[in-house]
Amino acid sequence: MRPRTSIVIIFFLLAIFGFLNPIPTLLAASLPVDLEFPSFTLRNFTLLGDSCLKNGVVGLTRSTAVPSSSAGAIIYNQPIPLFDLSSNTSSSFSTRFSFSIERANPSSYGDGLAFFLSPTSDTLGSAGGCLGLVNASRLTRNKFVAVEFDTRLDPSLNDPNENHVGLDVDSTISIKTGDAILEGIDLKSGSLITAWIEYRSDKRNLNVWLSYSSFKKPEKPILSVDVDLSDHLKEEMYLGFSGSTEGSTELHQIMNWRFQSFGFVPARPSSMNPHNVSDSSVTSTTVSVGIPKRDSRKKHDKRIQLGISIAGPAFFCAVLSVLGYITVRRWRGIRKQRSFKTEFVACPREFNYKELKSATKGFHPSRVVGNGSFGTVYKAFFISSGTIAAVKKSRHSHEGETEFLAELSIIAGLRHKNLVQLQGWCVEKGELLLVYDFMPNGSLDKILYQESERSNLLNWSHRLNIAIGVASVVGYLHQECEQRVIHRDIKTANILLDANFNPRLGDFGLAKLMDHDKSPVSTLTAGTMGYLAPEYLQYGKATEKTDVFSYGVVVLEVACGRRPIEREGQKMVNLVDWVWGLHSEGRIIEAADKRLNGEFEEEGMRKLLLLGLSCANPDSAERPSMRRVLQILNNEASALAVPKVKPSLTFSYGLPLTIDEIVSDAEDFHTSQQSLCEIKIN
Repeated sequence: MRPRTSIVIIFFLLAIFGFLNPIPTLLAASLPVDLEFPSFTLRNFTLLGDSCLKNGVVGLTRSTAVPSSSAGAIIYNQPIPLFDLSSNTSSSFSTRFSFSIERANPSSYGDGLAFFLSPTSDTLGSAGGCLGLVNASRLTRNKFVAVEFDTRLDPSLNDPNENHVGLDVDSTISIKTGDAILEGIDLKSGSLITAWIEYRSDKRNLNVWLSYSSFKKPEKPILSVDVDLSDHLKEEMYLGFSGSTEGSTELHQIMNWRFQSFGFVPARPSSMNPHNVSDSSVTSTTVSVGIPKRDSRKKHDKRIQLGISIAGPAFFCAVLSVLGYITVRRWRGIRKQRSFKTEFVACPREFNYKELKSATKGFHPSRVVGNGSFGTVYKAFFISSGTIAAVKKSRHSHEGETEFLAELSIIAGLRHKNLVQLQGWCVEKGELLLVYDFMPNGSLDKILYQESERSNLLNWSHRLNIAIGVASVVGYLHQECEQRVIHRDIKTANILLDANFNPRLGDFGLAKLMDHDKSPVSTLTAGTMGYLAPEYLQYGKATEKTDVFSYGVVVLEVACGRRPIEREGQKMVNLVDWVWGLHSEGRIIEAADKRLNGEFEEEGMRKLLLLGLSCANPDSAERPSMRRVLQILNNEASALAVPKVKPSLTFSYGLPLTIDEIVSDAEDFHTSQQSLCEIKIN
């Protein structure tokens, strides 16, 4: 062991046994906090997701000309102490901020924003009713206390209306809500609104006020909740704001913010402080009576000797325990790392963890460019070589390790011009990392939707090239590999675009290998709703035909510029149904993306739309193979006949009842509630 390590361990143990004075900073942590920001800067805050900063004002959601789904957050960089373990006391706090919520057009609405306190600083939840607070596929993962300002009525969340304030604890189903309209406040009016939130730990009460005036807090709170938050406030909490939309365009802006906490005032024994006066106002004096100083010193020396005789053996036992623990941890880590490395003998380069951490600025949230099926993707700058790469960081879970190994073992042996190229991997510090070529134009879904101001970059030739490229690589996976590769998660978010807008298929975390002469086996359904074939939802068997269905949906997205499932008014519209409806009326060409301004080959567009419907046929037997799809696109084979009326199938089996039970976005659910019912695919 190195001398410095020994000194650190001994110093730490001395502190534990009380030979050192308490660290002054621990005392400072209990002091009140007073933060005030008339405007925002990146010096003090971190932006996540679609949030942006302009002229000192925070925009939580993306400003687009067309409806889209968006989620963003801004978090104060330093954690705030809000709970004291020694006194088991939570701090009271108050906050004031001004915000505005504006609809881009009268038909656009939802979902709202929230002020939150969270024990972590790097997690952004899903869009829609999740308000950027929770992950739609892992509803119990994120922990938080939040006050929501909700502008959408969602019956599944027990919302009273589309203009309310609510207290949320670890869930976006509010503990209690208050009606803003009753107090004359229209949250989505676009006007500047000031909110005051106060929590009194001694009274176990939280109040929220709203006003169009930023100078005077109203007398009557819009929401008053009797609640004890001490179980939810950790020693240190991160503070921030989040907002989201789902299939709509709503602008959420935060103009200024002030936050105050009031420290911890633990109860003192009455004998020590009979008048309940704080130490800061009274100087205490200790008087010794009837004990000579020399006798007192002797007794003190005896106590020290007794303490040393007891603490000495305990001290050395503790040293041995710590050293043994460190040794075992290192041995287990090395053994685990070696076991992983035996899997990677035939794989590309092994990267150094320190190199990847430096290239991603310590995996900073500002470097996040997306989320794969098993973790987060970061943009990495390698200063030594001047190159850029994408680094995927696994979740710390058994599923994360499984998907990491699946992706690495599958993609390391694949070579195709329309696949994202794997550069290497790293297993260090308990992290599982994959390094890929960086795609400068990002994912296809961002070009089509989230960054709609750039969607005009995808002209007709780009879109046709994307359809051909993806068909080529999926055909390669199905027919040209030694073992068939079933991707199981083909969607626009997993199709990346290089500098010339050539498509590259990525994210093999859910992929399955299958011998060419073997039948598929049933598995837990995984993937993304809107891309899942009906028979896959029913039987859980992933085949080439389920990938073909997903490809068909992607083709329709590329041609139409619409999401697989979109909200129109109070109902959800399925893209396949919508295009098939136009086809049945002889108006299929009207499905073409309006942003193309008619600049496309009409016959080519018609063929692409019909091909998408052929691939998304509810009857898997009627879907073409990917080889046939590629031949049709290259004018080497005639197109398939598409019936005017969408075929209908009827299944009668035990089916999951909710979308969350049917589909896991890159995660397998281990339990699901079953019920006998009938589902009809029209």
